[in-house]
Amino acid sequence: MLRTHTCGELTEKMIGKPVTLCGWVHRRRDHGGLIFLDLRDRYGFTQVVIDPAQKDLFTLGEKVRPEWVLQISGKVRKRLEGAERKDNPTGMIEVISESITILNEAKTPPFEIDQEKDVSEELRLEYRYLDLRRERMRKNIELRSKVFQIIRNYFTSKDCLEIDTPCLIKGTPEGAREYIVPSRMYPGEFFVLPQSPQQLKQLSMVGGLDRYFQIARCFRDEDLRGDRQPEFLQLDFEMSFCEQSDVQDIIEGSIIAILKECSQKPLKNGKIERYTWQQVMDAYASDKPDLRFDMPIKDISSMVEGCGFEVFEKALKADGTVRALRVPGGAELSRSEIDTWTELAKELKAKGLAYILFEEDGPKSPLLKFFKDGFLETLQKETGAKKGDALFFGADSFKIVCASLGRIRLEAAKRFNLIDTSVHSLFWVTDFPMFEQEDDGSLTFSHHPFTSPNTEEWKNRKKNPLGVHSICYDLVLDGYELGSGSIRIHDPALQQEVFDMLGISKEDSKKRFGHMLRAFEYGAPPHGGFAYGIDRIVMILAGEPNIREVTPFPKDQKAKDLMLGAPSMIPEKQLKELGIKSL
Repeated sequence: MLRTHTCGELTEKMIGKPVTLCGWVHRRRDHGGLIFLDLRDRYGFTQVVIDPAQKDLFTLGEKVRPEWVLQISGKVRKRLEGAERKDNPTGMIEVISESITILNEAKTPPFEIDQEKDVSEELRLEYRYLDLRRERMRKNIELRSKVFQIIRNYFTSKDCLEIDTPCLIKGTPEGAREYIVPSRMYPGEFFVLPQSPQQLKQLSMVGGLDRYFQIARCFRDEDLRGDRQPEFLQLDFEMSFCEQSDVQDIIEGSIIAILKECSQKPLKNGKIERYTWQQVMDAYASDKPDLRFDMPIKDISSMVEGCGFEVFEKALKADGTVRALRVPGGAELSRSEIDTWTELAKELKAKGLAYILFEEDGPKSPLLKFFKDGFLETLQKETGAKKGDALFFGADSFKIVCASLGRIRLEAAKRFNLIDTSVHSLFWVTDFPMFEQEDDGSLTFSHHPFTSPNTEEWKNRKKNPLGVHSICYDLVLDGYELGSGSIRIHDPALQQEVFDMLGISKEDSKKRFGHMLRAFEYGAPPHGGFAYGIDRIVMILAGEPNIREVTPFPKDQKAKDLMLGAPSMIPEKQLKELGIKSL
């Protein structure tokens, strides 16, 4: 071994003993003829002293610069009184150097490693190996590793088998774009990288393996945002002979185990709440609302009939809805802030964002001139709006109103510091619609086509397909969807009926999902499962704004790897071997 100890473990018990350390020069300081080096490794810092009496060492010490890699041998001694650093585990001691070996010199880094200064993300990602040396990133990666270990220990204790599934599979679209991998051995044919191991974990249940878990790498060729990457890790779990509550109990236990070990925050109300999809959509206009603050959204459709404002009445005539959001203190919003929120609503297909500001000298709004006498007073009574508040309105289809007002609710909470960051809000959302309707009137699945429907509602599927709910359940933490699960279809006849409802012909379903339908014919057990994003959990626990901050080697916001320079062009010869022509 090149070292006897790490830079984070020396204490007063080691005083007088010889040690050898290896690490990077974090800082170098000249003080009154002495040279001090802070030597850093993953485990911490140790102060090293170079005495001028040792001329050769001192000359070497004068040459050393930050981020050089050194091996230093010497003896541990107590720091002088007044020079201790009680905030540092090694702050009571220092090492007086006896030999120094330069293991590697280093160029001046493009940004400072020893300070948490703002550095452009582009530069940090280009030099990610340097960024990982910074304390913030080191802590995040350590937290990530800890979560991995908790997950593995927990699911193993629940009698689950850790089963790995392949990354080269058949293309069977499940709702997102797939990454395609050409096959050299079979020209014109392709593998895809899995969006999830969904089908493979279900086939593990058909194989009688009973309880499965995997920390799975998944790939989705989608537009990126803060909580998404083109490749990511998720915990996948599947079990046989179960009901919804059985899956939920095990998943709850794993999340509680992670929070217990990795967070000091209690759960809001001391428990995991449960809501239906309809409840959260009606109250908060989102299927993953942040419930660390209240601010519900009020359905005022019944009271705006005949109010005098044509926009509201027109929305109702088109089978839409009108809803109001009361923002406490919102009357102080500036016109430019309201304009910004209006643009956010328009991005989500709303036509605009109507509002009323209840200022000290009375309500202010372009809407007031349209309201009939007495309507404003009724509106205030129904919504609880008072002086100093603001009301924002959505009038459109249920989907558009929920999307826009749900976003404004979150923006308002941030603007007025309403989010209680001292707690975690963890809850289940159940009873999702089985189907959604596309713009052309066709049906698509809400989650994936292997989700079991509500048995009673399924009987009426022909007359009211949008009234069918699924045995599906999402878990939400602090306003982020951690993951989703369901009780799966295990009857091949029912699975084909679902495909029929989605407009997937028998020929097409056999081509795309024949392996699943065939497997179900050989005695598939009732089964269900769940999957949650590990990167997303770590992001929340670390208090980071996006998952790039907790991913060792992420892609940037344009899905590029700035460090490796990927994606990149492939030599023409290699493309020819694959039977591919570049544009």
